[in-house]
Amino acid sequence: MTDSRDLPNVLLVVMDSVRAANVGLYGHEHDTTPFLSEFAEQAVVYEQARSPGIWSLPSHTSMFTGLHVVEHGVTRARHKLQPNNTIFETLGKNYNYTTGVFSENTWLSDMDVGLRDAFDTVVGAQNLLFPDAVDPSNFVLSEGQGQYISYLKHCLSADAPAQSLANGVFAKLAWDYPHLLPDGITSSTPASTYTDLFLDWETDRSEPWAACVNYMDAHLPYLPSSEHDLWGGKELRKLQSDMDDQVWEFSSGERPWWQRRALEGLYDGTIHQMDAEIERLVSELEARDKLENTLVVVTADHGEGFGEPSRIRPDSRVAAHSTGIHEVLTHVPLLAHFPGETDRSVVSDVASLTRFPSVVEAVVDGDSDPERRFIPENHAIVSSHGLEEPMENRARRYVDDLYRFNGDARAVYEGSGDDVSKYVSWRNRRATVLSHDAKSSYRRTEDDEGRVDATFDQFTDRGVREDSGGMDDVDDATKQRLEDLGYV
Repeated sequence: MTDSRDLPNVLLVVMDSVRAANVGLYGHEHDTTPFLSEFAEQAVVYEQARSPGIWSLPSHTSMFTGLHVVEHGVTRARHKLQPNNTIFETLGKNYNYTTGVFSENTWLSDMDVGLRDAFDTVVGAQNLLFPDAVDPSNFVLSEGQGQYISYLKHCLSADAPAQSLANGVFAKLAWDYPHLLPDGITSSTPASTYTDLFLDWETDRSEPWAACVNYMDAHLPYLPSSEHDLWGGKELRKLQSDMDDQVWEFSSGERPWWQRRALEGLYDGTIHQMDAEIERLVSELEARDKLENTLVVVTADHGEGFGEPSRIRPDSRVAAHSTGIHEVLTHVPLLAHFPGETDRSVVSDVASLTRFPSVVEAVVDGDSDPERRFIPENHAIVSSHGLEEPMENRARRYVDDLYRFNGDARAVYEGSGDDVSKYVSWRNRRATVLSHDAKSSYRRTEDDEGRVDATFDQFTDRGVREDSGGMDDVDDATKQRLEDLGYV
């Protein structure tokens, strides 16, 4: 085994919900990622990277395990990944790495789906008024819901009783009565908090470490700070705040699609905000003399839709990322800084985030040419599985017939550069889409040459999934967070 002092650190930075089309590095009209464009001069840029799924749970499971969604099958809140299947667990057990995940993404930090179990340290939502006082979320997890008298007694016996009580009041308002909170105060946590938390954690590491930092700023609702709100403004913020549901009000026809498209200006501001945090994170690692020996991968778990017409589902457009398999959901940014490398290179072959564990293993084992590990041997594949029950319940408030929003969708990608073919299926429909770059694609034919079924028939269930309690075992705080994110 390699001496632990020589092992590289591993940092996976996930810009949740960021599509490649709106990243300045990939030619977006707004310069949303000035730092990533600069960082690319000493990194590998993948022009045709695809996410394995179209929302957080299946995509992160694939990124962590190296298994396609069709192989692991973790696509619902009631599913749970079995232990010892992630690259982070492998690094910990075989190479004595310490591991951590830093995010308010509920699927990574709170839900019992197996992902949080892969890490030694799990840091979730940090939305308390007084972080050093009692956290009501942790109290609910240990004592159950509705234990108000017990919480009061617990606070009175704590070191900071008044602040602990204030945390409880704030949490109750944020979860159940958010409209009573002053403007600008939300129950979400900005990216800067997780940069600080990760850097504090890294300071105390004497052994090699592997971490995932997931920034949620670009997940709806889009709330960039004034410093980064360069293309939105007050009118768009007012438009967004007047919406009850940014997906189903549009999909039902209650709101015109131009309003969804208009919110793209706010969305771009959130990407700019995360880019600034990535700069701070990378710069600090460099100042600590850690960057040179760290594999840094910056990507997204999926993209986001702003009303783009589906190329296979009739009379359907893409809103956010609740359903579909459109390019705006699957084509994601991917940049990798490899230890010891200082030159820029560009890879135009189709890349898959499912290959992340293979890349990590190649770097840790000292293999040559690790950047090619992101390139699958034959093709990249993406899976989408329609709406799970909580989302269906939410959708039925607006739409009676959910046929066009459900059903498995699958895609197979082959090619390179501006000639990438996407063979796609949904229910009994088939199509071939030609993708030029992050912003340009079109449907070429209404058949897939049999590629989708032939490809997916090669994969089988790997038996790494078990059932959990799903939403029945979720506390009020987590349910509220899921509702805020649009999942229930």
